[in-house]
Amino acid sequence: MKDIIVTKARQNNLKNISLQIPKNKITVFTGVSGSGKSSLVFETIGAEAQRQINETQNSFIRNRLQHFGVPNVDKIENLNVPFIINQKRLGGNARSTVGTATDIYASLRLLFSRIGEPFVGYSNVFSFNNPQGMCPECEGLGFVQTVNIGTLFDKNKSLNEGAIQFPTFQPGGWRLTRYIHSGYFDNDKKLKDYTNKEWELLLNAEEHTPKKPSKEWGKTVKYKGVIPRIENSFLKKDSKENITRKETLKKVIITKKCPVCEGQRLNPKVLSCKIKGQNIADCTALSVDDLLIFIKSIPSGTYSSVLQELEKKLENLIDIGLQYLTLDRQTDTLSGGESQRIKMVKQLGNSLVDLLYIFDEPSIGLHPKDIDHIVDIIKKIRDKGNTVLIVEHDPDLIKIADLIVDMGPESGKNGGEIMYQGTFKNLKNAKSKTGSYFSKTRHYNKHPRSPKGYIEIENGSLFNVKNISVKIPKGIMTVVTGVAGSGKSTLINKILPLFYPEVTIIDQSVFTASSRSNVLTYLNLSNTVRKLFSLANKVSDKLFSRNGEGACPNCKGLGVEKIDLAFMDDIEQPCEVCQGSGYKPEVLQYHYHKKNIAEVMDMTVLEALSFFPKTEFGHDLGLLIKLGLDYLTLGQRLDSFSGGERQRLKLTKELNETAQVIVLDEPSTGLHPIDNEKLLSFFDELIKKGNTLIVIEHNLDIIAQADWIIDIGPGAGKLGGKIVFEGTVENLLSAPHSATSKYLKKHLNGK
Repeated sequence: MKDIIVTKARQNNLKNISLQIPKNKITVFTGVSGSGKSSLVFETIGAEAQRQINETQNSFIRNRLQHFGVPNVDKIENLNVPFIINQKRLGGNARSTVGTATDIYASLRLLFSRIGEPFVGYSNVFSFNNPQGMCPECEGLGFVQTVNIGTLFDKNKSLNEGAIQFPTFQPGGWRLTRYIHSGYFDNDKKLKDYTNKEWELLLNAEEHTPKKPSKEWGKTVKYKGVIPRIENSFLKKDSKENITRKETLKKVIITKKCPVCEGQRLNPKVLSCKIKGQNIADCTALSVDDLLIFIKSIPSGTYSSVLQELEKKLENLIDIGLQYLTLDRQTDTLSGGESQRIKMVKQLGNSLVDLLYIFDEPSIGLHPKDIDHIVDIIKKIRDKGNTVLIVEHDPDLIKIADLIVDMGPESGKNGGEIMYQGTFKNLKNAKSKTGSYFSKTRHYNKHPRSPKGYIEIENGSLFNVKNISVKIPKGIMTVVTGVAGSGKSTLINKILPLFYPEVTIIDQSVFTASSRSNVLTYLNLSNTVRKLFSLANKVSDKLFSRNGEGACPNCKGLGVEKIDLAFMDDIEQPCEVCQGSGYKPEVLQYHYHKKNIAEVMDMTVLEALSFFPKTEFGHDLGLLIKLGLDYLTLGQRLDSFSGGERQRLKLTKELNETAQVIVLDEPSTGLHPIDNEKLLSFFDELIKKGNTLIVIEHNLDIIAQADWIIDIGPGAGKLGGKIVFEGTVENLLSAPHSATSKYLKKHLNGK
């Protein structure tokens, strides 16, 4: 079988690299953040494979598929059909659940339509997205939205003064005319002085024709209370206005469980159909492992094939460590790691071979115990006859590679080279940062800091966390550990703020990054740079904006232009007018300290620190350097950042100099092990300034350096939610019932 051969790849920072990748093997790509791993694996190999597959479709279909530009590479030979499994969250809307995303709900619907009693219809009626099956009150959502009177009305104002606080109901708004011309109200009377009758008319009146409206009232116009008017115009499924008013609606809407179906989404007739006393909604509310027990208890007869299919799908979810999920869980509440594992589990059920599977850090969000499940699945995918490429930082996943390709030596401009190709056994001898990490002896914190008091949670309960009482030390670094789904995030991100609302939580939510956002705009330093240029040249600061007067007229300030190749994919290339700077050519004649604005935007963070005044730039740029982001350029687009870069950039913005209680949710996400050393140094500084750090983490290097450990478990879902261990790392190593203890011992011994 011929290898995949990449010849002279130059995408992003790749320096003309060529390599051969063996088929039916696992190849792991390692290297520090920004070294070029993703540029090679996703933007070169994956993009080209996907682009070529898309080109086999007819033009109608091709125009509706995701478009992939031609990567900057001489050629790639012997590509397989790709299947790219990234960390992008499954997302979806309120109608997308774990059950629908995994197709398990479809099998469950089939089962109920065949053996459920009484018979209520075929498979489709068990769908909460089908008008015949959905609850008529909530339209299959399981919840209803209603108006929050407290935020919608200002009772200290009259209608004429803008008492209804919603667009189009304000003075001059067209919807307000339905009330001020109705003849029912004194339009200058404060709402707090309304009689019960007036208040009821304003709020809830059903549609009717007013008896004595003012002369401005239209002949065919009907009157309706404010609440039903907003509900019909904005909250119904088929409302066109709910999208345009999304942000405003958030302020005036309360979401609550549907009072008719009690959150079960389906109508009474469908819910009356049961198997062994359980309706289909009861089944989707069970955790995956409990549902499997229920399915196995059903006598297999004519429909044994449906039962076997269900058992197989549920067992796959358990194998991947997602036994704690319920099928009715909305997909937009899943983490990136959970989303990726659900995408993986769908692949176990197919019988396709000779595919190219590409994984983006499948270890994200996983405890070492959970990673064992991932390793098994990846090996199964390979052993079926597929080729697997993995971009990864986790030592346990790097170890399973048949081939390791290590990128480096540094990041950004100083990366893009292959530092090592070979087996894991010889990686420690590689002259690279990855090699250096694996050659080091591992240590744990034998001299933990002493607490300066405690934060206490008493009888905290939510989801699977039941009546937990715990003391969290102040003034030191506490690491909260436990398998995925054990209750760590529930305890720290949800319960702790109820007791201490002042805590600062830095979670994994992704900041919005448009093609116009860059490092300077994110740090709010772009105005400062423009003013420096403006003062130095005595011209308007707007000239130095790529979104304003200074924008190149050809590319509108983006620096790139897309070439439409009709039915072939668009190509993105530097704008020929501004050569990629995004500025009008005449703007580049203005200088600040002998550099024009385009040259400044091309500077690295390290270069900028010595170029700009320390008073205005020193703090923010200094933080970037401490977090290992010195190689970023000031004008680098945020939408080009790796996961690790985004995480660290977010840290710089969220953290300030004042002493506070800071919660960090898996700050090692996407970081090379060598970068974790910088992260730990940064944490050390924060603690010296009087901060209390609470770190939710799976990374064994960070766990090993904690002053205090709180281990949650012992398992996931209903098997978790308890405190398994509290104490120092030294004591954790001898804790008998902790999964974290077992894997930390192996890690410290280099196994």
